[in-house]
Amino acid sequence: MSTSPLPPLAVSCGDPAGIGPDVILASWSMHKQADLPPFYVIGDPAHLQARADAIGIDVAVRAVAPQAAGSVFADALPVVPLENPFTSATTGQPDPANAAGIVESIDRAVADTLNGLASAVVTAPIAKKPLYDAGFAHPGHTEYLATLSESHTGATVLPVMMLAGPKLRAVPVTIHIPLSRVFQDLTSDLIVRTCRIVSHDLASRFGIARPRLAVAGLNPHAGEGGALGHEDDAIVRPAVEALVASGIDAWGPLPADTMFHDRARATYDAAICMYHDQALIPAKALGFDDSVNVTLGLPFIRTSPDHGTAFDIAGTGKARPDSFIAALRMAAEMSAHSRQAAAA
Repeated sequence: MSTSPLPPLAVSCGDPAGIGPDVILASWSMHKQADLPPFYVIGDPAHLQARADAIGIDVAVRAVAPQAAGSVFADALPVVPLENPFTSATTGQPDPANAAGIVESIDRAVADTLNGLASAVVTAPIAKKPLYDAGFAHPGHTEYLATLSESHTGATVLPVMMLAGPKLRAVPVTIHIPLSRVFQDLTSDLIVRTCRIVSHDLASRFGIARPRLAVAGLNPHAGEGGALGHEDDAIVRPAVEALVASGIDAWGPLPADTMFHDRARATYDAAICMYHDQALIPAKALGFDDSVNVTLGLPFIRTSPDHGTAFDIAGTGKARPDSFIAALRMAAEMSAHSRQAAAA
């Protein structure tokens, strides 16, 4: 079994006008006392140094190749320079002119991880509108990462979003779609495929030998026996039955309003929810500052802080790095579990 250290984490820089640079810089400045895993940023060294100076963080930014990041990390923030540097990075003002650099950073972080130069991808927040204005054709980070995976490996993937915090792991089966489309897009097959990915990745990347999945109903009171909708009996229940028949420890459909109190959460390892807010509201309520956005189902590990670009406080020094630090730690822990699982 190999005992060599894992490669550093690859951090995509996110939108340069937002708080991504702030939390990256703050995290590195705390890396010794917080005992953070080594990481490098794929970004614009000049922009990061200027932001550090602006918010008063004492950090030396050093341009490096990925292979040199580990040896530099203790004394300086390693930054792999972009081919598309940020020429219009005004703090708090997103600009489509930065889209090429933002997307390049994501692309290269994924490529480095798949090529073994990095152990995982940690993404800083992006804003969708300036990317859309520049011609970005994907709904968001998660969907774009799935496209990159498929282009690198040739295999179709189902990206699964999981919000993971100290008190709750929650997974939405349908993600970035209007609530009116949930009834159209939710199927038994989608629930089954999602739960299989969650069960597999909790075992291989989180070290949970037999993951327990609590499956929420779609309607109030999980349909109340059909009185409040037939979807739970027609869609959710058959999915749970199929999962149990395949050996996965799952149960439901459960009334979502009683799934998230302390005693209920102690009975499962992940809550499987039917739509975005059903998962993200309890996840953020229970761990707003320290939850992590994890994408399951990919051939590489990806985590992200559970917050957005917060343009209104960018460059003020007010942004808290807690969630970004948690994302770094979780990425490193998942990488270690993955290595152990592969060696077993």
